[in-house]
Amino acid sequence: MKHILHPSLHDLRLPTVFYAVSDPVRLGVILKLADGCEKTCGDLECGTVGKSTMTHHFKVLREAGIVFTRVEGREYFTRLRRELMDEKFPGLLDEIVRAAKQELQSVASA
Repeated sequence: MKHILHPSLHDLRLPTVFYAVSDPVRLGVILKLADGCEKTCGDLECGTVGKSTMTHHFKVLREAGIVFTRVEGREYFTRLRRELMDEKFPGLLDEIVRAAKQELQSVASA
């Protein structure tokens, strides 16, 4: 089984998290994971974004500590690291999800 490195609680940095959530594609991934379920990379792809670009976005989210990715065979499964994020930055992930949902609603109604 392939092992992927993830930052520890001590390694999480607020500027890195803010950078990771500054991109609309990555926000979309976070919203899709907000239900708490683990999803495959295929479940998380965003429209016209290519596979290599999505790989980059997953890496940014993983290195920021926002998501955890595990490999099983040829499949990559991703989930939010809610417990870790809440321990380091209480309530931040919930606010990011809330703000992203509001943003989507305002874009949809425009």
